[in-house]
Amino acid sequence: MRQTSPVVSLLAVAALPLALTACSSPAPKNAAPAPASASAAAAAPSADPDKGLLTGKQLKAALAPASFFAPGFTAEPADARDTGTTYRLPATADVPQPDCTKLGGTSWTDITGISGVSFAQDAYVNKNSSEEFAQEIDVYRDTTATTVLDALGQISKACPSYSDEATHSTVTVTEKPLTGIGDGAWAITETSPAWQGGTTLVAARVGTSVVTVLVSSSSDKGLTGATKLTNQLVGALKGKA
Repeated sequence: MRQTSPVVSLLAVAALPLALTACSSPAPKNAAPAPASASAAAAAPSADPDKGLLTGKQLKAALAPASFFAPGFTAEPADARDTGTTYRLPATADVPQPDCTKLGGTSWTDITGISGVSFAQDAYVNKNSSEEFAQEIDVYRDTTATTVLDALGQISKACPSYSDEATHSTVTVTEKPLTGIGDGAWAITETSPAWQGGTTLVAARVGTSVVTVLVSSSSDKGLTGATKLTNQLVGALKGKA
């Protein structure tokens, strides 16, 4: 916790040149100009760390439209969210032991403890088969997107399994890298003896953005659908992220 107010510190530094001036003799006519005061330097505008980063509104437009999904899938309004035209402050939480149950949710990137400055997400569900497609794009400052993807690439080591409360079963988690998708990608597959089919989570980086997709399927493990949706989002971000 900071003990001294930053405003008080700046005022103290700004007052120092005035005190020195009062105790010194006049400067020679050809003397070099005095350096800018601390207050003037503080008034100089700082670089915008979010400049050029996509907003939630732009990310929302990059999500796959309803026409992408097969007949029978409808939008889930409660899962549609974005950060609009403004940015939020990024945050990094200390996660000594990840909450592996987050892999069972649509916002499963929260497992890293790292949040970006903007995002957009939504989901489509087939109520007859209980199959689901969830898509999300998060944007990060600097090289944080690489850090996030690297962390997601290690998830199966920290979470080889977790308990599914809905079926009271153990979910097995396996992971592998995917080639030719964005600036790097990982596929995380979840299976359980209590499930029909399986769920696949895919994460891919595109510049400062991380695309994350969740697909649950009753006919396979969801890898085919997750890869297809990820490629759709990566294509929509290419040259923009």
